[in-house]
Amino acid sequence: MAKQRRGRRRGQSHGRGYGRNHQAKPNIPVPEGIVTATIEKLGHDGRGIARINGKTTFIDGALAGESVEFIYRRCHSRYDEAEVVQILEPASERVAPPCEYAATCGGCSLQHLQPSEQIAHKQSVLIEQLAHFGNQQPALIVDPIVGDTLGYRCKARLSVKHVPNQSCVVGFREKSSSRVVNIKHCPVLAPKLAGLIPEIQQLVNGLSDGSAISHIDLVQGDETAAITFRHIKPLRDADFQALLLFSQQHLVDLYLQPGGNDLVHQVWPEHGNERLSYKFDAFDVKMQFHPSDFIQVNANNNRKMVKRVIELLELDRKDRVLDLFCGIGNFTLPIAKTAGSVVGVEGNDLMVTRGKENACYNHLSNVEFYGSDLTKDLTDKPWARAGFNKVLIDPPRAGALDILKNITSLSPEKIVYVSCNPATLARDSGKLSDLGYQMMEVGAVDMFPHTTHVESIALFEPIKKSRK
Repeated sequence: MAKQRRGRRRGQSHGRGYGRNHQAKPNIPVPEGIVTATIEKLGHDGRGIARINGKTTFIDGALAGESVEFIYRRCHSRYDEAEVVQILEPASERVAPPCEYAATCGGCSLQHLQPSEQIAHKQSVLIEQLAHFGNQQPALIVDPIVGDTLGYRCKARLSVKHVPNQSCVVGFREKSSSRVVNIKHCPVLAPKLAGLIPEIQQLVNGLSDGSAISHIDLVQGDETAAITFRHIKPLRDADFQALLLFSQQHLVDLYLQPGGNDLVHQVWPEHGNERLSYKFDAFDVKMQFHPSDFIQVNANNNRKMVKRVIELLELDRKDRVLDLFCGIGNFTLPIAKTAGSVVGVEGNDLMVTRGKENACYNHLSNVEFYGSDLTKDLTDKPWARAGFNKVLIDPPRAGALDILKNITSLSPEKIVYVSCNPATLARDSGKLSDLGYQMMEVGAVDMFPHTTHVESIALFEPIKKSRK
């Protein structure tokens, strides 16, 4: 949520090595014809890995142990990329994808793998990268946080593609492409949001100037859903009325976005407070958020994640906690219910304002929010001079390398690190080790089932010096 936040969804950074995001130029001719291979293992990005004439080949749609037929898509000097055309000998973990668009849609890349094996793979990726990039061997590897694998996603963006003299295409981007997959349903979306998709397609295609709409954001709170239409030119009055009638008929709050995120505004209900909400019943906290705010899109696993973080911090009323990259207060407010005091720090001033609103809404007087550049030294700030004995970090994909020295200078008893990128967690873990902290335990969070995204939680404590 800081300005460097939050390019964390969708997809996953691969750290080092090869993968979809590798920038090598595909300047080698692509062989024609079908090739047969046996898959050695599953890569970090969910593609099968085979060795063809001594060269690494990443094969989309293949699983470890399978015999497959594939065709080449791109060739590079050090590796090739390919796509399965037929499974000759399937792995026992292979299942039929629950979505008919799984082969083309870029949203989910692991639907052909049994869900329990998906999270096992993510946990193994986490442990492997901790060892490889950070030389870390956690004292304890805990069971991953899991939940529903369908109907879990409470926020999504639909793209709208306008084809002259044809119907508008509404859906998600294709894999490795800017093309849009025209979908009728999405099984990972919250049911109310998923049920709107065919109605939205009919709505957009019925507008007198559907080319004004570029994308559509859907978000579901505990009590209310909202829809935001991003329009790249002024809406005609008849089209505006159609959008308004649609939201009223489907009981979803209507927002329009004529420009950047700062221009998102509520149209219906009139005089609304422009907020949705979700609850943490375990902490008697209700979080309010604007539809354009960053929130965790897996509401149930978010609740489990917050609970685990607070358990790891082992809070009581003597604790003073620092929450970095705090956003709207997703962790900060539940922490305030247990700790003596908590300070949330965020690089985005709008999110700081939102955090303050939530603290006021929940009548919490032991929590403060501040805006600050989290790459700079924080120890000279007035709010930091009293010190902190426990710290929570929830950084963006780039990690928190620049601020680790500042954190450890506070000498906290515990540091809990919530990561959305195992490669940067591994790197930062190595740095924390150099600064005198050891990883006590770590575990994955299946925040995005059916994708290769790996979320995790790690606990660090000061390294105990042996007595001579």
